[in-house]
Amino acid sequence: MNIIWTKHAVERLKQWEKTIGITQEEAERVLRDPGQVVDGDLGVKIAQAKSRDGVLRIPFKEEEGGYRIITVYWSSRVERYWKG
Repeated sequence: MNIIWTKHAVERLKQWEKTIGITQEEAERVLRDPGQVVDGDLGVKIAQAKSRDGVLRIPFKEEEGGYRIITVYWSSRVERYWKG
C-alpha cells in the first residue's frame, strides 16, 4: 500500500511527536491496521485506534494505488470519536 503524506499532515505529525511522542511509523500502522474506520466529511475516511489513554485519528482519502493522509491528531475524548 502506497502512503502519501500531505504537507499539513507532516507538520501536524511533528507537533504531535514533540508533545506526546506519536511517530510516523505509529500513524502509518494505524492507517494499515486501524481499530476502526469511520466516515468523515467530503469523502474523507478516518482510521483510528486507541492510544495513550485517548484516540489517534488519521483522516485520509483513498487514491488509486494507496492512501493520502490529510492530517494526524490525537484526542483524549475517546467517547466522542469511538463508535460502539
